[in-house]
Amino acid sequence: MKSLVDHLSQYAAYHRDPRNIASHFIGIPLIVVAVAVLLSRPEWSLGGLWISPAVIVALASAWFYLRLEVKLGVLMTVLMGLSVWAGHALAQQSTLIWLSSGLAMFVIGWVIQFVGHHYEGRKPAFVDDVSGLIVGPLFVVAEVAFMLGLRQELKQAIEQRSGPVTLREHKIAH
Repeated sequence: MKSLVDHLSQYAAYHRDPRNIASHFIGIPLIVVAVAVLLSRPEWSLGGLWISPAVIVALASAWFYLRLEVKLGVLMTVLMGLSVWAGHALAQQSTLIWLSSGLAMFVIGWVIQFVGHHYEGRKPAFVDDVSGLIVGPLFVVAEVAFMLGLRQELKQAIEQRSGPVTLREHKIAH
């Protein structure tokens, strides 16, 4: 199994321009919440607990994150839980509100992602490795930690493999 540094370094290699990273701070949370919203229907009651496809995906994601590292895994589990809670709240609304809000967040999130990758000059990581879809939210949380001065040893290990964050020259095709 790949380590935390392996996953984040591989993902970071596609994200070295600060404009692209900034776009991920908005785009990825929108996409994560949108997926939770869209997967919050149907919903079943099992012994007083509600379960939905969103809960199943969040539990599988939490397992992935916790296996990589307990500290970040716990934080990611809490964030996934909040996303599922928001998804559940929107799934209780009319079908029009549930579906339109979920689809709108999903589309807007991806548009923001692709704008960021335009500046990067590189395709999104998931195109080459589908695991990028689950590593993306973890990457955002790690980048926030780095901005707060936390986890500097992790940042250094990632930058040793992927290089530093620098502005990329933006080229316009003729």
